[in-house]
Amino acid sequence: MANKLCQEGQWQAAIAQYQKLLEFQIYSLEIYGNLIHCYRSSQQTEAYYATLNQAIALYPTEGSLHFSLIIDLRRNGRTKEAIASAENACKWIPDDYTFKLLKYLTVPSIYDHENEINFYRQRYIQGLQDLIAQTSLNTPESKNNALAGIGRLTNFYLSYQAQNDRDLQSQYGQLVHKIMAANYPQWVAPLSIPNLQPQQKIRIGYVSHFLHSYSGTLWLTGWLRYCNHQLFEIYCYYTGNEPDPVTEQFQEYSDVFHHIPHNLSGVCEQIIADNLHILVFPEIGMNPQTMQIAGLRLAPVQCVAWGHPVTTGLPTIDYFLSSELMETENAQAHYSEKLIRLPNIGVSYPKPYIPPIIKTRSDFQLPDDAVIYLCCQAPFKYLPQYDFILAEIARRVPQAKFVFLRGTLLQPRLQRAFTAINLNSEDYCVFLSIPERLDYLMINLLADVYLDTFTWSGGNTTLEAIACNLPVVTCPGEFMRGRHSDSFLKMLGVTGTIAQNAAEYIDIAVKLGLDSTWRNNIAEKMSQNHHLLFDDQACVTGLESFYRKVLSAE
Repeated sequence: MANKLCQEGQWQAAIAQYQKLLEFQIYSLEIYGNLIHCYRSSQQTEAYYATLNQAIALYPTEGSLHFSLIIDLRRNGRTKEAIASAENACKWIPDDYTFKLLKYLTVPSIYDHENEINFYRQRYIQGLQDLIAQTSLNTPESKNNALAGIGRLTNFYLSYQAQNDRDLQSQYGQLVHKIMAANYPQWVAPLSIPNLQPQQKIRIGYVSHFLHSYSGTLWLTGWLRYCNHQLFEIYCYYTGNEPDPVTEQFQEYSDVFHHIPHNLSGVCEQIIADNLHILVFPEIGMNPQTMQIAGLRLAPVQCVAWGHPVTTGLPTIDYFLSSELMETENAQAHYSEKLIRLPNIGVSYPKPYIPPIIKTRSDFQLPDDAVIYLCCQAPFKYLPQYDFILAEIARRVPQAKFVFLRGTLLQPRLQRAFTAINLNSEDYCVFLSIPERLDYLMINLLADVYLDTFTWSGGNTTLEAIACNLPVVTCPGEFMRGRHSDSFLKMLGVTGTIAQNAAEYIDIAVKLGLDSTWRNNIAEKMSQNHHLLFDDQACVTGLESFYRKVLSAE
């Protein structure tokens, strides 16, 4: 009965049945697993954690329970508890490399105070050294354990500290490569360029877990759509398993499309068999299996693009394909790979379909007379040293409403920032949950201003805001990951809302809020200039020129 109710999504009824079983002391891993799932799905957070801890006490060597607990604690901003849980898991399952990674390399998903950034960075630096020193690859078991560990997670959150990660990424990348080389020694030797016979095409491969509708790879459809098929033969390797209409586009634009889900050696064997000239990873760092594959040498030339805009540190990745508009003069210092600046924004992003406005603000419980500032980034992009900016905008624009779509974890910080200037954050900050894409676009169409994040700007979100003619306030950062929106606006020819510092950012945001004529003029100019930004083919020409050049130089 409990299982049936659980499968039907009747969480509360299922919980009651599972609890009866536990009262009768009928314990099993399945019962606990399902009960935990019910609590999580019904967002009963404290009961979820309590039950998970009960299950760990009963089944202390069950790795999946520890893993769920640690990952969820970190995701919910409970970093100290996550680290303590990782240390506990290491005691019970000392050979599981996953928990060593989590013990030594966990950093917060969001920071409560600015000084935490340096604390956790120093902890990570020391932890990485300890992890490297403790990594043994002398036996088949130790090789396999390390392989499984790096196949479960990446060091994704490190790069949100807004610092130069090249050296740390290189140390981590060398470790990943060492583990991969120990497990797959046949796939690490340098490869020579296959000879090109007359009339033969250059074989380019693209491998990703995300060849579906996903922000880190959507732009790749443009590279493939505008590819010169007279010169290039395109191979795609889809390693995930959530096919959708965008997957069909990847299939249509490829000469050869392989769907090999969750099978690392199968993907590698296929890539080797296809005898590519160049292998390209649209992103590295979002998906563990992609990181593993990238730690091998499967083609003579291997590149990464900016789907995850951070250096990989992997010795097996030769080039980082970036954007001339996003990179500063000294940007090579941020990369272990050789930096290639492709024309414009470096990618050919398809213009999104924007529906007509069919909803009103009242559908989202938003007042008609408010100045709506859209704050739609993931919470880990918001660093605490910039919280004061929203409070200052609110002080100068009394009708301001800051609409967060994923930001509930930020509430305590925002309360502090607003209280510091005698305002109540609850009067200004609105936290919505927008599961449907249509509603997400409606919010963009109904908002007045889009507020970009400092140090790590919007990518997909900014491009969609631009497609909705929503004025974008941005301030370019030191690294490419903080310069996306800046480059989009420059390409669009709408640069009046680009700030050079926090004070100017506030001034622009306030002026946009109070001066509807200026705001409408900017929206109108954005509307007229979409063709300058979307579906750009100059970057594809530049990309293919790079491909030909690198092969002739090798």
